[in-house]
Amino acid sequence: MGEPRRAVRRYRFVGDSAGGEERAVLVLRVPEVLDPQYGMYAWPCAVVLAQYVWFHRRTLPGRRVLEIGAGVSLPGIVAAKCGAQVTLSDSEELPQCLEISQQSCLLNHLPHVPVVGITWGRISPELLSLAPIDIILGSDVFFDPKDFEDILTTVYFLLEKNPHAQFWTTYQVRSADWSIEALLYKWKLKSIHIPLHSFSADKEHLASSSLPSRHTIEMMIISLARSDGT
Repeated sequence: MGEPRRAVRRYRFVGDSAGGEERAVLVLRVPEVLDPQYGMYAWPCAVVLAQYVWFHRRTLPGRRVLEIGAGVSLPGIVAAKCGAQVTLSDSEELPQCLEISQQSCLLNHLPHVPVVGITWGRISPELLSLAPIDIILGSDVFFDPKDFEDILTTVYFLLEKNPHAQFWTTYQVRSADWSIEALLYKWKLKSIHIPLHSFSADKEHLASSSLPSRHTIEMMIISLARSDGT
């Protein structure tokens, strides 16, 4: 078997009245492996999360952002283009995902954005040495239930170090049994559901990509629950 073929996909984010800049346009290019593998392809969740980042672009300059499970890094690249101080990360056990994150940075003229290896559930030197964070991004990280607790372990560790930070995440509803509520409670975290229409993401064609209607994408913001349970 030869190397999987790669392509470059173009995404175009356009300002809207809610953002206060109707004419604002951001065009990005990301590399993708045509045999869709974990982390090597911009899945619909990534486009929706990138739209949320774009919608809130005016709040981003100077904010410190970490994308976990970044892969092609579409949300993180949008954040960097909007003025955030971004670090991209993916599993240290998946060098091809770290490489494609670096390629995304180079394609979008962001050569100085750091890409680090962070494996969910592992307290590594790379995780311990991260600078302070305001926002964590993660698109479609809640894919395989066996990873859910490792993800939330890592998120909890980061939020404990950065108590005012938030975890912005999108996920695709793949099963009626899909739930992280018990794990959120266990790790003293809370979530807020964000309706897609509230950030102009309830479209079949978003950022010049096709989002087939069979995909049910949801978005939530996870943060530390206060000691009084709120």
